[in-house]
Amino acid sequence: MKFLYQAGIYTYLAAIKTTALFNAKARQFVKGRKNWKKNLAANIETNAKYIWFHCASLGEFEQGRPLIEQVRKQFPRYRIVLTFFSPSGYEIRKNYEQADIIMYLPPDTRKNARAFIKMVQPETAFFIKYEYWHFYIDELKKKGMPLYMVSAIFRKDQQFFKENLWGKWYRQMLEKITHFFVQDENSANLLKSIGINNYTLSGDTRFDRVAAIAENAPEIPVIDKFKNGNLMLVAGSTWKPDEELLAAFINNQNNLKTIVAPHEVTPANISRLEQLFNESVRYSQLNEKDAANYRVLIIDSIGLLSSLYRYGEVAYIGGGFGVGIHNILEAATFGLPVVFGPNYEKFREAVNLKSQGGAFAISDYSSLENTLQNILFQPATRKSASESCKSYVAKNVGSTQLIVKKVFNM
Repeated sequence: MKFLYQAGIYTYLAAIKTTALFNAKARQFVKGRKNWKKNLAANIETNAKYIWFHCASLGEFEQGRPLIEQVRKQFPRYRIVLTFFSPSGYEIRKNYEQADIIMYLPPDTRKNARAFIKMVQPETAFFIKYEYWHFYIDELKKKGMPLYMVSAIFRKDQQFFKENLWGKWYRQMLEKITHFFVQDENSANLLKSIGINNYTLSGDTRFDRVAAIAENAPEIPVIDKFKNGNLMLVAGSTWKPDEELLAAFINNQNNLKTIVAPHEVTPANISRLEQLFNESVRYSQLNEKDAANYRVLIIDSIGLLSSLYRYGEVAYIGGGFGVGIHNILEAATFGLPVVFGPNYEKFREAVNLKSQGGAFAISDYSSLENTLQNILFQPATRKSASESCKSYVAKNVGSTQLIVKKVFNM
């Protein structure tokens, strides 16, 4: 099984290198890992003690961020190494000030894992949510270096829980992990079903992150001018299917302001959105003097969305007509009822909030129109949904400190 796994890694790397010839993201994946040993050696401090955090991409980084920052604050003697698998995480957070070394995770081969861990010598390692890499996990175990899975979540259909040869081999990775901090009881029960009992039901560190965002969100005066006392819908991380449905609704609303923050902010996509939405303006071209004259604001940069939710009454979260919805908690923490497409059932917070009256799933234009009309223009409905969202976030904060106390024996 190990041979087949490693063969799969090398096949994937060969495919990525071929794809890099015509795909920008694949080129970043390959280029970012070039000369990684030399670059890491140049940045390692010989006598320093390191803690290693690994995140697949940007979403997992935001999930692990409260823990990174808490460790930095409470244990300043440690240096922090932060690795990413995906360019969409690394390229956006490569200048993150709370980590001392930020780099791509070298491909999971035996040679790379041995070299990386020998150079870093991490006192402790934290993998966020999903990442299971055989050779890295194996090497940490051999060296006696503790590895913790943070905000881990499991589903019954994952390989770990199957009784075939692959399932039993993958399960061995779980047996080498020091401790699991799981998000929910279902994940805990799945681990227990295969004889793994070294877990803590700690919840999701994202709640701590979004609560901090809400507490520290900056004011953006030009957004106040744009809103101009109107009701406002904030559409975050949208894709084309989301945007086409939203445009059909928004273009017929005269007393509604809308912010559209698309997942892709390429010039071509922003131009498409300008054509799609009536009376629209790009954020980069907005000024306080005439901001109130527009009805739709298109965000053509990254990093603003989490602060924009504070100005809205309702949020639409994109991705539900694709592989799955994006982060709904950033909106919910501000008390915005959240609306999203049909592919949400793998997201625990969406399922929970929907059952508690704070979230609403739509499947087509008719359901979108009915839902938005009901929330936006029925104050009692909006207030009830808003309170459900605030309460849900408030009840789930505290995971980060629980993890810190258990790992560092506080």
